[in-house]
Amino acid sequence: MDSKPPGALRRLDRPLPPPPAFLRRGPFREGAFTSPLHEPRTAVVLGRWLGAALLICFLTGLTSHFLQEPPHWLAARLPSRPVNGYRFTQGLHVISGIAAIPLTGAKLWTVYPRLFAWPPARTVLHALERLSIAILVAALLLELFTGLLNTLQWYPWPFPFRQTHFWLGWLATGGLLLHLAVKAPLIARHWRRPQAPVAGRRGFLLTVGAAVGAVTLTTAGQTVPWLRSLDLLAPRRPGFGPSGLPVNRTASQAGTVTVPADWRLVVDGPRPFRLDLAELRELPQYEAVLPIACVEGWSVSARWGGVRVADLLARAGAPAGSAVRITSLEAEGPYRVTELPASYAADPLTLLALRVDGEELSPDHGFPARIIAPNRPGVLQTKWVARIEVL
Repeated sequence: MDSKPPGALRRLDRPLPPPPAFLRRGPFREGAFTSPLHEPRTAVVLGRWLGAALLICFLTGLTSHFLQEPPHWLAARLPSRPVNGYRFTQGLHVISGIAAIPLTGAKLWTVYPRLFAWPPARTVLHALERLSIAILVAALLLELFTGLLNTLQWYPWPFPFRQTHFWLGWLATGGLLLHLAVKAPLIARHWRRPQAPVAGRRGFLLTVGAAVGAVTLTTAGQTVPWLRSLDLLAPRRPGFGPSGLPVNRTASQAGTVTVPADWRLVVDGPRPFRLDLAELRELPQYEAVLPIACVEGWSVSARWGGVRVADLLARAGAPAGSAVRITSLEAEGPYRVTELPASYAADPLTLLALRVDGEELSPDHGFPARIIAPNRPGVLQTKWVARIEVL
């Protein structure tokens, strides 16, 4: 009887021929890496830290994406509370993403000698595993790199950032889950503290932890008020800008420095009407302390004053539960037209703001009027409002 197992699937485990001896030079030679820290236990500890940071970053990133661009079934269910919800989740997204950068570097340093292992692939299955790791590492590095440059508002690439960042997040997370499944037995063996510690491991892990802590403390102040005095490396420092508020898109960039003298707010609904600035000021005025929280990770609270959007909709005869479309004066831009779901439109804290901290809005902050709503991304807090349309 033939002792060879039948079937093509078993042949995937057949060893590949070894490489020629003359190729085993430099980092490919036996014993090229002497550090005892290139070992599984160190990799598992760093992997736990990195995995936690990436999980937080991924989940908060999904939150941001669905608040900015909700699918149809979700748009009507978006909550307008808690007031600081988006400020918290997006701040945590950027904090965890920045923390993941030194953790990724340390993790890759620990395992990079495996890049030079011979043979490169022992079997076809091993080759597929290494290919999946290559895709995971490439997606993760590109995700962190583009995310970091987004905090600087620098986009030196031809592809759209937000959509690419979203799908890279799914690719990196899927690759990570696959990698964890493949390496589960190895991770389980080295999950607990070993009996014989490796020389230098404790110091190395403490150094990595200190680096992550330093990066976090010197950047998180752009969204965590009590860390603001340590905000040394963050690209934005809340408190700087017109009216003490940072500005992402200025009136000059939007082409709204000069507002037409005949500006009127147009409210379209069953009973449409128009109001000039003086008439808006004569309506009942309300104030709310709300944050501006931007996707780049910075946020700051201010006292906004103006007219409730719900009051404008009631005057226009909008049915209960109506969403609205907001159109800006700016000629073009990805957020020139935005939609305000019904839960936000009905919230008494959602204002058509005319003032900030007791002063008339500056051109950069949206003069003559802007939208300010709780638990909403800053890019959707439309400035230079020209029209409110009942949907």
